[in-house]
Amino acid sequence: MQIPESELILNADGSIYHLNILPEQLAQTVITVGDPDRVEDITKHFDSVDVKVRKREFHTQTGKCNGKFITVISTGIGTDNIDIVFNELDALANIDLKTREIKAEKTALDIIRVGTSGAIQEDIPIDSFLVSELGIGFDTLLHYYDSKHLQHLNLSKSLTQQLELSEEKSHPYIVSADPELLKTLDSTKLIKGITATNVGFYAPQGRVLRAGLSDVNFMQKLKNARLDARKITNLEMETAGIYGMASLLGHRAVSLNAILANRANGEFSKSPKDTVDNLILYTLEKLTH
Repeated sequence: MQIPESELILNADGSIYHLNILPEQLAQTVITVGDPDRVEDITKHFDSVDVKVRKREFHTQTGKCNGKFITVISTGIGTDNIDIVFNELDALANIDLKTREIKAEKTALDIIRVGTSGAIQEDIPIDSFLVSELGIGFDTLLHYYDSKHLQHLNLSKSLTQQLELSEEKSHPYIVSADPELLKTLDSTKLIKGITATNVGFYAPQGRVLRAGLSDVNFMQKLKNARLDARKITNLEMETAGIYGMASLLGHRAVSLNAILANRANGEFSKSPKDTVDNLILYTLEKLTH
């Protein structure tokens, strides 16, 4: 059955609407970053770059690193953008854009987030690397999809009670990283953690400038909460959406976090760019050797 033009929107050249790329410009291994400028921080290590496309906050480059084809794409900030990027990546891989029909044979993408994050536990060092075994979404993205079969519903119920979340706030969804991709990228250099994803940088992450918080104790509750006796380790804005959308669409995803801040200690990295660059080199080494 054909997908209508109003649902699957293409540009005049046949490229997918927001990302502005064609199916042949996408590799099966995809690295996502939030910052468009970070794309070239990764592809500068490539042997060659064959594709460079930029539209809005979505900057895409595809090339070869140590003989392996990789696409690097910026998502911008937040799970609303993750919804756009992951649906369009999946469309490029699994929908025939000419006939507008879903392909009989599906392609599973390997998607690795290389991002930054703030720790919420005192014992997580600044400039360390953390891999998210679970993502907790405090946004509403996954609730719009038929996705309960992907979620850890008992953990979500427990966390909702521990955080004393009001009806005004979304109940969290909790989704796992892909175990095989996690194994590929794992090493003793990575702290294994549970990552909270929230809808903003300021009040949703407990920061106060001039506007007050609806729950001044939220960050302390999050720090004290336990999921099967495990602490929530860090807080950022994309991971849970990435895990949810990847699982929903049959792709494999893992989120790697450069810990630039420790919220519990009030510290921020003195060399954030070096830390992110080191995480990039670690990721490329694991993916290509």
